[in-house]
Amino acid sequence: MHPLGEKYLRKIALPFLWCPGCGNGTILSAAIRAIDSLDIRENIALVGGIGCSGWIPVYLEADTLHVLHGRAIPFATGLKMSDPKRKVLVFTGDGDCLGIGGNHFIHGARRNVDITVIMVHNQIYGMTGGQVAPTTPNAGKTKTSPYGNPEHPFNGCELAKAAGATYVARWTTGHPRQLANALAEAISHAGFSYVEVLTQCPTQAGRVIHGTADPAKLLDTIKAATISVKAAAGKPEEEWQGKLLLGTLHHDPNKPEFASLYRQQVIGAAANKGW
Repeated sequence: MHPLGEKYLRKIALPFLWCPGCGNGTILSAAIRAIDSLDIRENIALVGGIGCSGWIPVYLEADTLHVLHGRAIPFATGLKMSDPKRKVLVFTGDGDCLGIGGNHFIHGARRNVDITVIMVHNQIYGMTGGQVAPTTPNAGKTKTSPYGNPEHPFNGCELAKAAGATYVARWTTGHPRQLANALAEAISHAGFSYVEVLTQCPTQAGRVIHGTADPAKLLDTIKAATISVKAAAGKPEEEWQGKLLLGTLHHDPNKPEFASLYRQQVIGAAANKGW
């Protein structure tokens, strides 16, 4: 086993439950590399939602909460408020975060609470059978949209930015080094960080939406639908319109962080009361 695997993986939980070709292993590897580069192993706490992505933190030997569907962000918020020195990482999927958890997502971003949300974007509800998700492409066929999805998908990064998140980035599982670097930046940022990861789902989205279970072909499809912010900056917008941007999309280090503000308010109230 790779030395980082020996150091960080929870051996009793192995083997991984993900389907062959799934990108969640790449995301787990990027998270491990980010944590190791920051040397914060003893100072992290992990929260996993429900779905394939919610199992990512279970394989890390660290303090971990595996919580209710859609409730990963409020659990993480409570954890951060009770232990402000912790670096709190949330692993969630597009359905868990943007569907049933959408209200918690926008208010976590609005508050600018210091947590890092890693949102796995695979265009579908993978674990529960392949239902249409908030990120399923328009006209995409799924188990619950057999004639094509009549809805238009969320752009999670734009939603996060509009709601008040102070660090927003997007990468794919075809960019593992860039993803690890972005996660390290997000964890180091004092505020609500949102990192979206576009990933292949051979078993559900691959077969049903894209017509192939080949993970390499699916990664090529994902890459073809994206463009880096640097590349886009040098081209007319009409040349890349409709593609998803990759890179750091928003970073505001000046907005006050919620847990710190709240703690100052408590200290001030106690002083006024003479406590």
